[in-house]
Amino acid sequence: MSKTVTALNGVSFDAGIAQIEEVPLQGMITLRGDLASVNVKNAATGVTGVDFPAARMANCVAESGLCWMSPDEILILCPYADVATHLSQITHTLGNEHALAVDVSDARASFRVSGAHARDVLSKICPVDLTPSAFAPGDFRRTRLAQVPAAFWMRDENTFQIICFRSQAQYVFDVLKVAAQPGSEIR
Repeated sequence: MSKTVTALNGVSFDAGIAQIEEVPLQGMITLRGDLASVNVKNAATGVTGVDFPAARMANCVAESGLCWMSPDEILILCPYADVATHLSQITHTLGNEHALAVDVSDARASFRVSGAHARDVLSKICPVDLTPSAFAPGDFRRTRLAQVPAAFWMRDENTFQIICFRSQAQYVFDVLKVAAQPGSEIR
């Protein structure tokens, strides 16, 4: 029997201005539908136990959370082992609602960038204003990270979590390492 592993087997880098680490296996379910619908909101919040996020926001606690992806899409985060159970519960809660729920866990990779200079690292490679007055814990963006699509949010004042396609995990990790090289703080 094969063992499920992350894209880069838990790689990390801590020899620079920020800590970069691959997140352990994370359950991810894409839910598409009318985000104003009570059934859609109940399906998402029912499996995570967190409040439904406003536009461009993420509500996360430990391994569970909800990330606003677009006007008709929410990303549900949950423990990896719970995805099948959560999908079943979501389908039941949705009933006849016109919506789509899909397990995307194995199609994505996730990284954390943390430390006092985490903003510096992402500021170098993303076209997003990451100053504290413009981007705070809970804020969420879908954007480009160097040359690839990615999404990220702040888990706390010094920690970003990034999601990218699994096929681009090595590239994303390498770009993050270069942006976090010692002595590369933004002044």
